[in-house]
Amino acid sequence: MPTPERLEAFIAAVEGGAHVQAIEDYYTDDATMRENLAEPRRGRTLLVAHEQAVMDRTAQVVSTCVRPVFVNGDHVVIRWIFAFTFKDGRAMRLEELAWQRWEGERIAQEEFFYDPVQMRPA
Repeated sequence: MPTPERLEAFIAAVEGGAHVQAIEDYYTDDATMRENLAEPRRGRTLLVAHEQAVMDRTAQVVSTCVRPVFVNGDHVVIRWIFAFTFKDGRAMRLEELAWQRWEGERIAQEEFFYDPVQMRPA
């Protein structure tokens, strides 16, 4: 179970734009991420590479945690809003729920739930 301080530090890292570093600092070596029931990505190295690829396509990402954050033991739910501006000029707003299972002070499993309509070009 994450301490309140550890959870707040994770949120601050993401809101501060350190998306890749947050994975390196807050996820277990064998962590998984899954989007809308797709096949999960496995292992922190792969998670970092995937996140870096997303960041490489963006000019700016503004990340906002919408409170409250729900914590029940090792389980955390965070509502996020991400405003992306891509290098090609496109913009996208993505609102999602992130369900996390923590092992101690690190995230071992994360699932994102969002409406894929948000991914379509405006």
